[in-house]
Amino acid sequence: MQNFQFYNPTRIIFGQDTISQLATYLPKGARILIVYGGQSAINNGTLDEVKTTLAPDFYYQAFGGIEPNPHFETLLKAVDIVKKHKIDFLLAVGGGSVIDGTKFIAQAALYRDDPWKILTKTGVEVKDALPLATVLTLPATGSEMNCRGVITRAETQEKLSFRTELIFPQFSILDPSKTYSLPKRQLENGIVDSFVHTLEQYLTYPVDAKVTDYFAEGILKTLLEIAPDVIHKPDDYQARANFMWAATLALNGILATGVPEDWATHRIGHELTALYGLDHARTLALILPVLWSLKKEEKRAKLLQYALRIWGITSGTDDEKIDSAIEKTVHFFQSLGMKNTLADYGISKDVDLLVARLEQHGHTALGEQGNITLTISRQILERI
Repeated sequence: MQNFQFYNPTRIIFGQDTISQLATYLPKGARILIVYGGQSAINNGTLDEVKTTLAPDFYYQAFGGIEPNPHFETLLKAVDIVKKHKIDFLLAVGGGSVIDGTKFIAQAALYRDDPWKILTKTGVEVKDALPLATVLTLPATGSEMNCRGVITRAETQEKLSFRTELIFPQFSILDPSKTYSLPKRQLENGIVDSFVHTLEQYLTYPVDAKVTDYFAEGILKTLLEIAPDVIHKPDDYQARANFMWAATLALNGILATGVPEDWATHRIGHELTALYGLDHARTLALILPVLWSLKKEEKRAKLLQYALRIWGITSGTDDEKIDSAIEKTVHFFQSLGMKNTLADYGISKDVDLLVARLEQHGHTALGEQGNITLTISRQILERI
């Protein structure tokens, strides 16, 4: 097991009807900006429920319209509202995109330089951020219990990440019943997103981190087991509860304890989303199996562990076991509506442009061993 530090200060308030507890955990006298996305938070009543809980004890403004893959340009409008109304607390109501956007607003509102430099990491260090909390409505990214985010600049079609302990949510309310009205596509994406988040931290090389490995395997097996009920039984509370908690645990830092991490699939996938607008989860499902096939030797030990412990594959040669595990993973993704190539989504790819963008953003030595070069990334992109 490798050395590690683990820190996570976010309080989780989990269960049905827990939005009623919201005011209990807010600072007295807080001036709040509620940040939300499209119509779902309105249509399912969550936004009204939040407002009812806040009134009449808290001053609040509301800012909607946060896009999937939140746009830098939109978030700056929210920053203006924060400054105009002297907002001192942010409340994200939505899924990962809304929460990531809120985390950016929290930094940008107090940042004295060009806010884009928060993402390019070319400006002064971020030293302060507004406090925030979340009401989760879409399980997927784990953003409700971590200190990272991803933002898109529509003008330049760039998707960049950021991370600082200043933006851990103070608390997050997780009510599984708030997922009942989610469209099937969002549920499919959420399951794949959580599955790949887990794999990016698990499927690298062995370091005898037994606790972390078994924890990751438990999340993977949970997602495999509950996926059909999550998709086909809209009001199955237990399935949605297990899904919501699995998605949170997949990226709250616990699976990174004592192990190497990969994240190459995400780095390449971000370029696809930024350039073509393809759902983040769908880019992951395209890239991951191809990456594994190309890096089979480096990942051999963990691929065999994955084949045995997750898929129960015991027969055949080691290569046959690995190939079978990759194939079963692809079939799982397909069962969730994922397709095999960009062409299947009607996208005509420009490999040269994608590779150039990876180089522009410094992604020239990806993976847990830094050996996914631009040449390897090109091979991945050519196969999807």
